Parts: sequence; structure tokens; C-alpha cells
Amino acid sequence: MSGMIDPLTAYLPKFEPGWVWLAGAGPGDPGLLTLHALHGLRHADAIVYDALVCDAILVLANANASLVYAGKRGGKPSPTQADVTLRIVELARAGKRVLRLKGGDPMVFGRGGEEALSLVEAGVPFRIIPGISAGIGGLAYAGIPLTHRDTNSVVSFLTGHDSAGVVPDRIDWQAVARGSPVLVIYMALKHIRQIAERLIASGRPQDEPVAVVADATLPTQRVLETTLGRCVADLAAARLEPPAIVVVGEVVRLRASLNWLGSLAERASVAVGR
Repeated sequence: MSGMIDPLTAYLPKFEPGWVWLAGAGPGDPGLLTLHALHGLRHADAIVYDALVCDAILVLANANASLVYAGKRGGKPSPTQADVTLRIVELARAGKRVLRLKGGDPMVFGRGGEEALSLVEAGVPFRIIPGISAGIGGLAYAGIPLTHRDTNSVVSFLTGHDSAGVVPDRIDWQAVARGSPVLVIYMALKHIRQIAERLIASGRPQDEPVAVVADATLPTQRVLETTLGRCVADLAAARLEPPAIVVVGEVVRLRASLNWLGSLAERASVAVGR
């Protein structure tokens, strides 16, 4: 009925011209977008998006919005960070409503803080819209809880490589190995051998459970269950490719009971066979 207020959008912020919304698109499944991010997609004049933002999310965008690809896949050709930031600033200064759309959460290993600081320096107003990080949403879709009362009350998030593309030297691997029962490691596949060796050398057992979740939350999601001692060989055999999340710890064992996506697929297979 005309004149009625849409309860989904009535209390969402107005996307003003000249503003940048720095938003997380979540781990992949469009259903995991926040209402703020969806609101931004529907009202943006320009959407600057990373490679990990899938087509199923981009089709939700305002039909008149210009789409600007920003790359950001490890080892693949991409615009430089400086070029991306400059383009965002130019669009905002031209009076565009700019949605900077990043996979996962922009402030969790997404360089969102760097881009926000650049907007501050340029005098461009912005809003930060959190998203569901792959290290949380991806593990939930794999049936792996981040915490469980019987296993851990601490979890650590790490990156598998630094800005130079190597395993971060600033991480105190011994302290991490001793102090955190569950480790969630982003961007780890390239250096998984070095990471596993450092954790084992720091006291983690070789038979400690490890899971690798590739294409998290997407229909193509694959999950490899292995151990610290076997993960390098098992990954080579499985031929999993990034993007992927690695989780180390006893919570991985709970997947045997909590693999809800696998249970759904099994029930669907049984129903089809009837």
C-alpha cells in the first residue's frame, strides 16, 4: 500500500552524496549481508568492490550504480592500494554515494583501517559497516564452533602473511601456541608448511585437529579435516585453493556432530532417492 513505511529500511541511515560507506560483504553467502550493507548496495552511485565479493551479492546493487573492481586477490594482478584509495576519494568528491565493499569484515585483516585513515586525511566523511568475518561465519557453516565450554574460552585470530607476503615475524608463535587453545588463521595456505612447523616447534602436538574451510559459506564450500602433522600433505592431495580459513584446535572434533550442512545434503539425497 502506498504511504506505508517499509520496516526494514525506515530506521536505516540515509546514504548522503559525497559519503563513503566502508562495508563488509560477509564471507560469501548473500544471506549473511547486514541490512546496512544491503541498504548501501541499493542506494550507492558507485560500488568499489574486492574480488572476494561474489556476483550473487553484486546483483543486489542499484541498477544505475557503477561497479569498480578493486582486485585484492593474493598473487593476482590488482590495482595498488594507493590507486584504490585515490579512486574512492575522487568518486566521493564528485558527489557520489560510494560503497566500498570488502569481503568479510573490513576491519579484520581487510585493510579497512588503512582506507578509513586515508579518508580522514582527505576530509571525506565515511561510515564503517561491520560484516561477518570468514573466521566466524565460515567456521559456523563448517559446523565448527569458535568456543565451547568443554574445550576453550580463548580464541586467537592470526594472518598467515604480512604486507610483504611472508609469514609474519612479529607474531610470537611460542606465546600464541601456549596461550590460545584455538587458532583461526587467515590467508594461511601459501605458508601452511612454515606455520605448522612453527606451531609444532612451539609445543602444539602433531596430532592436533586442523580444519581448512575453502569457499566458506558458498555452494562450492569444501572442508578438509586433518592434523598439524598431516596438513601439508593432505592439502596437497585435496588441492584446495584460496580463499580459505584454517582453524587449529580441539573444537574441530565437534564438526563430527555439528556438520549441519552435511546433514542437510544427506537428508536431501535420501529424499531424492525415495
